[in-house]
Amino acid sequence: MKTKSIVIASTAAVFTFASCTKEKAPESKIASSSADYPLTTCVVSGEELGSMGEAVVYDHEGMTVKFCCKSCIPKFEKEPEKYLSKIQ
Repeated sequence: MKTKSIVIASTAAVFTFASCTKEKAPESKIASSSADYPLTTCVVSGEELGSMGEAVVYDHEGMTVKFCCKSCIPKFEKEPEKYLSKIQ
């Protein structure tokens, strides 16, 4: 019985750790608003902005970029040029 409890606790710890290591957007780069944004969809996922709650407005080197959710930001940061071309 004690071994079974240890195995269950260890498994739970692994899953908890794994969920905590997901990439997250740096809060300091999330902007509060933007004006005259040309797109109505997320540059990463293509989802309608606002379809998953309020759109996330992000500042990338002085340029405003909008995402459907925070989890799109790390994908954007890996290849920003690819996604910025959709805005221009």
